[in-house]
Amino acid sequence: MTDEAFDDVLAAVLANRFEAIVREMMNTLFRAGRSSVLNMARDFSCCIVTADDQLLAAAEGLQVHVLGAGLQTASMRDMHPDMARGDAFLHNDPYLGNTHTADHTLLVPVYTPDGQHLFTVSAKAHQADCGNAQPTTYMPFAKDLYEEGGLNFPCVRVQRDYEDVPDIIRMCQRRIRVPEIWYGDYLASVGAVRIGERRVLELVEEYGADAVLSFQRWWLDYSERRMAQAIGELPQASLTAASRHDPLPGLPDGVPVQVGVSIDPRGGRVEVDLRDNVDCVPAGINLSKACAMAGAVIGVFNCIPADVPRNAGSFRRIGILLRDGCIVGGLRHPYSASMSTTNLLNRMINAVQVAFSGLGDGFGLAEGGGALGVGWGVYSGTDERTGEAYVNQAVIGNNGGPAGPACDGWVTYAMPDCAKTVYIDSVEVVEQKYPLHFRSLRLLTDSGGAGRSRGGPASEVVYGPTSGPMEVFYAADFAAAPPLGVHGGLPGRGAEAWKLEADGSRTDLDPIGSVALLPGEYVGGIESGGGGYGDPLDRPTAAVEADVREGWTSRRAAEEIYGVVIDCHADADQSPGLDLQATASLRASRRASETTRKVGS
Repeated sequence: MTDEAFDDVLAAVLANRFEAIVREMMNTLFRAGRSSVLNMARDFSCCIVTADDQLLAAAEGLQVHVLGAGLQTASMRDMHPDMARGDAFLHNDPYLGNTHTADHTLLVPVYTPDGQHLFTVSAKAHQADCGNAQPTTYMPFAKDLYEEGGLNFPCVRVQRDYEDVPDIIRMCQRRIRVPEIWYGDYLASVGAVRIGERRVLELVEEYGADAVLSFQRWWLDYSERRMAQAIGELPQASLTAASRHDPLPGLPDGVPVQVGVSIDPRGGRVEVDLRDNVDCVPAGINLSKACAMAGAVIGVFNCIPADVPRNAGSFRRIGILLRDGCIVGGLRHPYSASMSTTNLLNRMINAVQVAFSGLGDGFGLAEGGGALGVGWGVYSGTDERTGEAYVNQAVIGNNGGPAGPACDGWVTYAMPDCAKTVYIDSVEVVEQKYPLHFRSLRLLTDSGGAGRSRGGPASEVVYGPTSGPMEVFYAADFAAAPPLGVHGGLPGRGAEAWKLEADGSRTDLDPIGSVALLPGEYVGGIESGGGGYGDPLDRPTAAVEADVREGWTSRRAAEEIYGVVIDCHADADQSPGLDLQATASLRASRRASETTRKVGS
């Protein structure tokens, strides 16, 4: 059977079988993982990569985790020419294709009984603790890898003949603060990749290696054709956009991010140029190559007007230009990439999406909220109930999604690099597992940027220890420079952090930092709201009225920003109503004032 003549029905069956294998891997890790980072927040991803390092299937994986998976499998093949069936490799090196130190990846090459390497199955899991110098997996102030302090595994063999290499296990158990949690998560990852290996071999036995490899080539070529067709529907253009990370110690002006986007609809290609950025900086926000490439792909796919498979075939139509030594994707040893999956990456994704909005109204997106604030903080201490240490990342904050040309921003957005894939912690379960109390958790009115389409709302969370001291690390970018709107849309609300003292007084905290808490004290924070899209005066009045009823928008903002008058004289037991005549008059007056201002300028 030739690739060109591959049966469409069989192609659909095999595409779904590969996706089903990845989902079974994901379910294994989700159910068997020991840390709440995995078994509640689901901050992990699984995928299948071809023998020549092309992403084939990723199901519901976090895009930042899986889009660069081929870089890791390439380093595995380069460094281990003697790899064999039964091997597994532990890889968390950001200089060799991984995302950042906290993401431990297990790679298992899949061999047929006659010794043919067909695929590599991968499970990448964010760790509760990775041995950093401080009890957090994010080190924004680390000047280099040495100050970061985490264990680094440049694709080392951790299993041979399906048995653990005990030296590696002992290293992790000695250096990681919660060794039993780490080992449980490690076993969950092993289970996931071995399930994947087994299911892939069953698939090959059922259909034959030749048919499966023929499908692989056909599927990637088909995906490339779909991507070329989708790009062909865009206007030809060369676009630029910029964003800026908030200030850090030693970086008082913050860090600018520049992107260039070139669209060639006739050739069916998009090129993202990331070279016009500063060199690596002595802080933990440098982007690894894997993260920079994934961020460019995420931004492009979010603006493509079609549902295209996300695999190495469609990626062929996206060119990504990087520069060695550059903060965006040109990571050099020993600069730190501890924050590579979050802060600067989210600025870069936003810039790509805003660049697409330069095509005109109807294209691109506003900036989405991306604060890694208190709601995403890493908290640690000793649980006096058991006498054991704990380290865990909260995944309970919420950044508002960016508004688009035809829809409001997502409410449960998380942040640009992992939109819709990460789950939100359960307050009740976290309070049972850790000596922690949530004082409040809520979405905030008027926190999404106003526009014809409204940005998603930000969240506020307040929590603290129930017994014993606790330390919380957080890194909330988007405080000094909140997410921007486009085409007249307004910015979302910026991030904040504060401490509530035992006497109830409030002390404002730096948006990026840490805080020590005792029982009776709390840390509070606001993530960031998404930017708006389009002129707020163009938002349908019925949508504004619904927003006021649901609490997304206040009556004051409805009138002052959207020009919509809500009847405030309704009875106390009735919902507010829309005053159509007053609204029409107010909006006409506002538009006339805007026209006069534009003519005058």
